[in-house]
Amino acid sequence: MKFGQVSKRIHRKIHSPLLHYNFICYNTGMIFIDRVTKKFGNKKVLDSVSFNVEGGEFVCITGHSGAGKTTLIHAIIGAEKINAGNIFMDDFEVNKLKGEHLQAYRRKIGIVFQDYKLLAQKTVFENVAFSLEVSGYPKDFVQKRVTEILKLTGLEELRNSFPREISGGEKQRVAIARALVHAPQLLIADEPTGNLDPENALALAELLLKINKSGTTILLSTHNKDVVARVKKRVITLKEGKIISDK
Repeated sequence: MKFGQVSKRIHRKIHSPLLHYNFICYNTGMIFIDRVTKKFGNKKVLDSVSFNVEGGEFVCITGHSGAGKTTLIHAIIGAEKINAGNIFMDDFEVNKLKGEHLQAYRRKIGIVFQDYKLLAQKTVFENVAFSLEVSGYPKDFVQKRVTEILKLTGLEELRNSFPREISGGEKQRVAIARALVHAPQLLIADEPTGNLDPENALALAELLLKINKSGTTILLSTHNKDVVARVKKRVITLKEGKIISDK
């Protein structure tokens, strides 16, 4: 894809250890951020930010609190409107999406937040299965797919547990499993280790590496230096809304 130009839409079937089922996906999870600026009042929280992420890449976005990490992530998922610039993910021009088109885009990505956002009245299995059920997938497929994802994320023995019965690290694994269940080509994680102890934070980093090896593009926003050191991938550092390092 040339910079500033939307890639052509292509259909392809994916076969990987993550899937064991044929999903129709679009391209490879490539991201192109072009001179993105976001203001809150007169303050620029993102100041002409530009970078691209290749399909299948693992990229960490770091920086101190207030550097602009979460605002950038929210812009990429279409939850925060930008004042200038463009954001592309494959054939989606994200900053111009609205309504059903924005929802269609979000179904192509997986999103993991710091606060889990689990449904308290549903079991681990039911939380992971929920998005497939509301999308109308057959019951036998939902059963098979969710079982595979629970195995991948180490949650098989907790399938019948409720969120109140499991630890913070386990809750975050459920959140990742839920994000993966529809086979996204891009997984975005915003400070997923923020509520975890060091041991669980590093275990989560290992899980993200495992997911990335299957071909999923990973965009991880974190201030946890130990996690960044563990994954040993590309690091983009923000300071006062600007990229000061990309290596």
